[in-house]
Amino acid sequence: MAQPSRVISHISARACERMQDEFRDFNVAEFRNLNQIGIGLDSKAVNLMMKNPALAMDQLQPLVTQASVGTPVQFLQNWLPGFVFTITAARKIDEFIGIQIIGAWEDEMIVQGILERTGKAVPYGDYTNVPLSSWNNNYVTRTVIRFEEGMKVGNLEAARSARMQVDDSGMKRESCALQLEIERNQIGFYGFNGGANNTYGFLNDPGLLAYTVVATGAAGHTQWQYKTFLEIQKDILTAIQQLRTQSQDTIDPTKMQLTLAVATDVVDFLATTTDFGISVLDWLHKAYPGIRVTSAPQLNDADTVDDVAYNVFYLYADKIQDMSTDGGTVWIQAVPAKFQVMGVQQLAKAYEEDYSNATAGAMCKRPWAVTRWYGI
Repeated sequence: MAQPSRVISHISARACERMQDEFRDFNVAEFRNLNQIGIGLDSKAVNLMMKNPALAMDQLQPLVTQASVGTPVQFLQNWLPGFVFTITAARKIDEFIGIQIIGAWEDEMIVQGILERTGKAVPYGDYTNVPLSSWNNNYVTRTVIRFEEGMKVGNLEAARSARMQVDDSGMKRESCALQLEIERNQIGFYGFNGGANNTYGFLNDPGLLAYTVVATGAAGHTQWQYKTFLEIQKDILTAIQQLRTQSQDTIDPTKMQLTLAVATDVVDFLATTTDFGISVLDWLHKAYPGIRVTSAPQLNDADTVDDVAYNVFYLYADKIQDMSTDGGTVWIQAVPAKFQVMGVQQLAKAYEEDYSNATAGAMCKRPWAVTRWYGI
């Protein structure tokens, strides 16, 4: 007959409960009695616990939770201040030809009157007919182009953006202004082809004279990167002389304020020096102190000849002192509105804003005061 196993202990389901706090501090030497409740420890384990009472029972069981790092990385991050904005190309049309706020956003065009005085003096005679002088007038027009850019801000996105320290509405409003300025700058250089409109830019005004190629250097190239100090200097001197000639000495480069507008890709070649360390720019500032140098990426590859694109430069007078009543400017950028609020709409869960601008592009009012060169 089989001998029944000895029941060491029995705890009913109702009696099974969590160990009370007062039993947590019992002496480690009493661990030998744990076999009464089904926890078996040999003498080596008991001796180890007696030597190291800090060894707890839960250290002997396998992991129940997912293994993880000791400290979450969120507590080890150091955030640098501010945000780095993405770059946009420099907008240089205002630096090239200025800006004139004129008219109103709703205008259709701007008009520049041109007046020519006519007549010819003849030798005097008591009984001859009096030669009569007169005048002839014309009008040059430019069409106003309007652009718009808007923004919409939801309640939830604004609240969440604030939590990451970003002004959602402020950033979107700045973006509207930036995009409108980018478009105005583009029209200032290239104009706008909208079908029957009449809007031109710095690079394609219909009154401008044709480009002239610069001389070929000793290295067999026209580009400044292959030219010496003397060759680049000669290119600029030739342009200055051409400006004086075509204005019939109305423009004196030694006394008047002029602008040398150069393609961004080559403007730094004006730092080409002689053997004595004198750069082209040093010479230019000393010989013609009224000439300022500026650059823009729109002049890169601005002229194409035989399917080859070339960098260009312009040399032009800023203002002409004559009997005109328009102020004497050579270029004008007519802008009825740089930034205009069109409306704000409050919605149930968001609000919407719309902005606009208006520009008529660039107009060269005195083409004879501008000379253009390519091949640099």
